[in-house]
Amino acid sequence: MSAGLPSQPSLRRLAQFRVRPNRELGQNFLVDSNILGVIERAAELGPEDVCLEIGGGLGVLSEHLAARCAHVHVVEVDRSLEPALRDALDPFPNATLHLADAMTLDLSALDPAPTKVVANLPYGIAASAILRTIEELPQVTTWVAMVQKEVGQRLAAAPATAAYGIPSVIAQLACEVRVLRGVSRTVFHPVPNVDSVLVVLRRTGPAAPPGLRALVQQAFAHRRKALPRSLDLARPGIRDAARAALQELGFPPDARAERLAPEDFSALYERLEAASR
Repeated sequence: MSAGLPSQPSLRRLAQFRVRPNRELGQNFLVDSNILGVIERAAELGPEDVCLEIGGGLGVLSEHLAARCAHVHVVEVDRSLEPALRDALDPFPNATLHLADAMTLDLSALDPAPTKVVANLPYGIAASAILRTIEELPQVTTWVAMVQKEVGQRLAAAPATAAYGIPSVIAQLACEVRVLRGVSRTVFHPVPNVDSVLVVLRRTGPAAPPGLRALVQQAFAHRRKALPRSLDLARPGIRDAARAALQELGFPPDARAERLAPEDFSALYERLEAASR
């Protein structure tokens, strides 16, 4: 280690590689290694696991994962962080660095295929990244992600609450979702202006099919309107069938989308598909 550099890996790499956090990319680097043990335990990491980390940053979580699992895929969009990430990952032959946008990278081509997603997710893509990996990585059984508090609350929200919406339903159709704990702002550099949480997802079934995902998106497109009316704006002529299906499921015919639990959306989708045949 170079003289005069901090011992904590992120702080050392910040200084050694003269890294300047990019606010536009939502970069808030982990600089407190104590949180790594919490993440590891929540992910229940085993030597057979293949981890996907989205947003490698300065590599402090990356090297922690690489030392504890069979393989780690680290995805980082900011190429200026490559020297810091190489410093973290070069000692590990079981680590692959992907300098790419996680939202456009061909996730299905990752080899070996990830079984867990463990990440300090960039704020701007957190929910989208989780939903994309649920859909495109069927082998993934567990997600442990550091996300903005509001994102975690939306993913885990119960029906008929203000936070309940599209991400809640899509995530919960395939996973059990819970907010594990809050995370102090001081574990990040720079210190963010928002609160963060660790959110944990455990897969309970396959991702929702495209038609069901579209139904959920259409149902919440106009939150103040009755669900059949909202659907009819996207699919003219479906209003009566939607009203009838809601009544069959025990809801008022003018129920709003937020009243329906994820499994109710699944049942509604099946009835509307049957009615359209």
